[in-house]
Amino acid sequence: MATTPLGVLDLVPISSGSTAAQALHNSIDLARHAERLGYARYWFAEHHLNPGVAGTSPAVVLALTAAATSAIRIGSGAVQVGHRTALAVVEEFGLIDALHPGRVDLGLGRSGGKPKGTGPDQPVPDATPVVNGRAPNGLLIPPRFSMAELVRTPRFRLQRAMLQLPGATPVGYTEQVGDILALLRGCYRSPDGLEARAVPGEHADVQVWITGSSGGESAQVAGDNGLRFAANYHVAPGTVLEAADGYRAAFRPSAELGRPYLCVSADVVVAPSGAEARELAAGFGPWVASIRSARGAIEYPTPAEARAMPWTEADQALVADRLDTRFVGDPGQVCAQLEQLREATGADELLVTTITHQHADRVRSYQLLAQEWARR
Repeated sequence: MATTPLGVLDLVPISSGSTAAQALHNSIDLARHAERLGYARYWFAEHHLNPGVAGTSPAVVLALTAAATSAIRIGSGAVQVGHRTALAVVEEFGLIDALHPGRVDLGLGRSGGKPKGTGPDQPVPDATPVVNGRAPNGLLIPPRFSMAELVRTPRFRLQRAMLQLPGATPVGYTEQVGDILALLRGCYRSPDGLEARAVPGEHADVQVWITGSSGGESAQVAGDNGLRFAANYHVAPGTVLEAADGYRAAFRPSAELGRPYLCVSADVVVAPSGAEARELAAGFGPWVASIRSARGAIEYPTPAEARAMPWTEADQALVADRLDTRFVGDPGQVCAQLEQLREATGADELLVTTITHQHADRVRSYQLLAQEWARR
């Protein structure tokens, strides 16, 4: 099992009583530990208007992290391209690659809303069967969570308005990924035939990934272009099999990749005992609820603070899929669950995201996981 690489996905969480500056220092420190422990890659997510998350700009944070490490791959999981231009993305990552060649992953994600071409009336070809909420090997596949209510909230509309210049017309995701690939490959031409060259960026040694939560447009784009695909079990566990199947069904070999290559993410907390791990993970429910209720991620609470927060049946229902699909336990328990996830999805890599209130507990979680993974 140790031949299946593990990576890290970091949201740069801000703990209650702490600061954004300390969260950034913690993330850079964790990246150093991850490199020493043998993790394959270290990715940063992109989130905005969240009091409890400092990861607003993956390019900036990964540039700082690249300078503090020497070998681990660093990248975005993912840059949200809906409010950015293809040129801006390529130039930013080209700058990082110029100083840290061969280490940069450019993960590209959509910025929210319903992917085109998806829906219950458009099933993914040859979809993996799910019986009574379980994959054939027993992996829990909960009912899908709908983002429809979230994207209609005033807060979500405010975020989109603040990220998008007034009067700007967003480019479609499929088209934008095509423009990014053309700029990276040095073959971009405007609709009227003009050449444009992104320097630095052109011919950068950047590994391009598509991230997605369903078998819709993101999976199709990854497959059509022969790119690597990262499916989000930690964000949308109900559609992870759909995402994996949709990507493989769409895949066409490219110069960069001869076969589908899939990475799957999971929420994980590891401690010496299951009881301690569950205690460390106590803040997760209120934290996810704050995101899904469109309040913005709260500062990550201590277990005691989490237990003191109001908690209703509606709150529980809002986050049940995320709570039920976390991998929380001792090293052996969590590694067994990760192996089950790998088998169910056919993942080539696994991407682990861990949040605890105390930085030392997060570092220890990754350490215990890496040590057990290497022994199995």
